[in-house]
Amino acid sequence: MLKPYKDLVKIDVTPYCDKREGKDDKGNKKEFLYLNWAKCKQLLHENGAEKVYFEPCTNENGSSLIMSNEKFADKNGIINRCYEVRVKVVIDDLEFESQFPLMNGSNPVKDNSMSQQRVWNAQTRAFVKGVAIHTGLGFNLWINSEEDTPDTAEDDLTKHSLKAIKTRVQQEYTKLLMQKMSVADIAKSLGMTEDMVKTYFTYFDQLELFEDKLRKVKP
Repeated sequence: MLKPYKDLVKIDVTPYCDKREGKDDKGNKKEFLYLNWAKCKQLLHENGAEKVYFEPCTNENGSSLIMSNEKFADKNGIINRCYEVRVKVVIDDLEFESQFPLMNGSNPVKDNSMSQQRVWNAQTRAFVKGVAIHTGLGFNLWINSEEDTPDTAEDDLTKHSLKAIKTRVQQEYTKLLMQKMSVADIAKSLGMTEDMVKTYFTYFDQLELFEDKLRKVKP
């Protein structure tokens, strides 16, 4: 039998938590603790639960994504909605539903960045937060902050670096070379010629130059 709320709320779950980088409500970078759904399930079993699982609730269209009918536009004119998920949680004889928004740090997920991974992340967080509210396990994670399980820091395009992306691609390319693949082998696997592969690396420099010129254009 699962231990009562008064006992579970006293359990320090921080040793079982992972860290994720995000931003606080002032926009400062910060590391946040979050309890992985699998570890949450394991802790429930270790504290007396026999049956623990959660499953997504679906709407009339069979989708597990809940969205508002009201659309809104951000400062860049991108149209978005408010998206949420709801899960059914079963812990022995206890059954309840938990709803959670899809978030990008402290910001809502935008239409152009929606993905199945974000939906799954929100479902697991709905499970963990529902467990905290209904059983007490992990509840202290929410006492000081409501933003302790960010997805990622807000996607600020000004902080993206073409050089960093080029380095990442080069690292993947070098990794293949170190695994004894030749330039010809890599090109063949990609369905390209060797010259085509080499040309791709020049695109980053061309884009960087193009961006620099665009910034100097006066309307």
